Amino acid sequence: MSPTSRQALGGRRAQAARNDEVILAAARAVFLDDPKAPIAAVAERAGVGISALYRRYAGKEDLLRQLCHDGLRRYVAEAETALAEPDDWAAFTGFLARVVDADVHSLTVHLAGTFTPTEEMGRDAVRANDLAVLLFERARASGRLRADAVVPDLGLVLEACAAVRVPDPERTRELRRRQLAVLLAGLSTGSDADPLPGPPPAAGEFDWRWRRRE
Repeated sequence: MSPTSRQALGGRRAQAARNDEVILAAARAVFLDDPKAPIAAVAERAGVGISALYRRYAGKEDLLRQLCHDGLRRYVAEAETALAEPDDWAAFTGFLARVVDADVHSLTVHLAGTFTPTEEMGRDAVRANDLAVLLFERARASGRLRADAVVPDLGLVLEACAAVRVPDPERTRELRRRQLAVLLAGLSTGSDADPLPGPPPAAGEFDWRWRRRE
C-alpha cells in the first residue's frame, strides 16, 4: 500500500471514529430524555443520515447496549484508577466524584431493561462490583466510613446524584457534586450516632430492572 493510500485509509478511519463519537453523544442525549425514542431521532440529532447510523449499529438495541457498556467500562476504569490512590478515603471519594461527573448511573436508571445484555457485559458487571467492594473495604479500613454502611449503598448514592439535572450542564455538575458531598457526610463516621433506618439494600436487589421490558 502506498503512503497516499495509507493516509487516505487513516483519514477514513479517523472520520469514522469522529462520526461514532457524534452518534453516541446524540444517542445518549436522546435516550436519556426518552428511552422509547426512535433511532431516527438519534440520526437527526447527530446530523447524519440514517444509513450512516445503520452502517455502524444494526438497530436501536445495539446502540442502547453500546451506551450502557461504555458506561460500565468507564465505571471499571475509574475504580481501577482509584485503587492506585494511596489514601484509602481519597480513593473512595474520588472514585465516586468521577463516576458522578461521568453520569454513568443515568444510563442505568433510564436504559436498564431496554435491551438484552451480552455475556461480556455480565463479566464487566461482576468486575465492577468486585472493584467497588475493594474500594469500600479500603474506605472502611480508613476508619472514616460509618459501621452500618454496606456496599449496595453506593448504588443509592450514585442514583441520587444522577437524579439531579438542570438545563445547564455545568450547573448540573456543581449540584451533583454538592449532593455527593451531603451524602458522603452521611456515610462518614461522626454521622453515625443514629443508625441508618430500615434494612440495608441487599446485593442484587435492583437486578429486577434489567429484566427485558417491552
